[in-house]
Amino acid sequence: MGDVFLSLAAILVSVFVLAILTDKFFIPSLDEISRRLKLSDEVAGASLMAIGSSAPELAIALMALFTAGGAHSDVGIGTIVGSAVFNILVITGLSAVVAGGLHIHIFAVGRDIVYYLISILYLGLVFFDGHVSLIEAVLGLVGYVVYMVVLITWKNLAADADEAPAANQASEPARAKIAGWHHLEALVETILRRITGAPDKNFLWAFVVSIALIVLLSYILVEATIIFSAGIGMPPVIVALTLLAAGTSAPDLMASVEVAREGRGGMAVANAVGSNTFDLLVGLALPWTIALSLLGLSGIDVATGDLWTSIGILVATTLVLFGFLWTERGLSRREGWALLLLYAAFVVYTLTSGTAV
Repeated sequence: MGDVFLSLAAILVSVFVLAILTDKFFIPSLDEISRRLKLSDEVAGASLMAIGSSAPELAIALMALFTAGGAHSDVGIGTIVGSAVFNILVITGLSAVVAGGLHIHIFAVGRDIVYYLISILYLGLVFFDGHVSLIEAVLGLVGYVVYMVVLITWKNLAADADEAPAANQASEPARAKIAGWHHLEALVETILRRITGAPDKNFLWAFVVSIALIVLLSYILVEATIIFSAGIGMPPVIVALTLLAAGTSAPDLMASVEVAREGRGGMAVANAVGSNTFDLLVGLALPWTIALSLLGLSGIDVATGDLWTSIGILVATTLVLFGFLWTERGLSRREGWALLLLYAAFVVYTLTSGTAV
């Protein structure tokens, strides 16, 4: 029982530190790098900022592949799939509830949702035979490059791009309001700043150190998840689908709630859907590409027992969201509550079924 509590504490502390590290040091260092490289808002948002907000899921997927010879790779997949469901149902649902409803530009949001559905199709095609090849892994990265090109050439993107920095800036005050741990956050931030330095001045050092710390914390999360799941008699992937997924998505949730309060509903929805597209096309494909290239394997075996349930849930939740958005060009508070109830049902089903969805 002691191992259960210690591992759970390690998970919660690691997620908490990851949120502060990503929001306060990794993303600001990336922002400064993009400014020095004179990248456009579209390119920076679709690449560097996406990496920043999804860094925890990406690192967990990578560490899971290299832990115990890849025996727990499903922890990384479970975290990303669970995060995708959390983003669609909780981030958009809670944003609508808190803001009293969201108003969006349906065609811009429709663009992102359509491409997200394409990324889910890619996931299904890759997992179809239970074996991931290097070509299939690289295909996901190519797909994300195509997505970036679509964003850059989309004429109506300018209005959304102008709002992008606000989402990052909003995450800290939103977290302070929700969690009420301002003093604890300040203490952790002070400790991290002694290691990384100021991210706006020592941005390269802060970038490198942040990556190292994110990888270390992700390794701790994977190991703690394995110990915790064994202690409670539950498959590690179930813990990843629920606890890890919600924890790593918390910064995005708080950022989206804050911009929704400011009347920028489209930004809240785009944050959720865009993060999912990155997770599926890069969060899974990049670790696969690295592992296959370094280990010289012909492919990576993945568990596909409940694959179609996973695909079905991802597609269904996305279509439900799009249906709500399409009817009134927005998301009402009542529809927001409906999405939150759907997520509660997803969690209950996942925990009681005892199988990975």
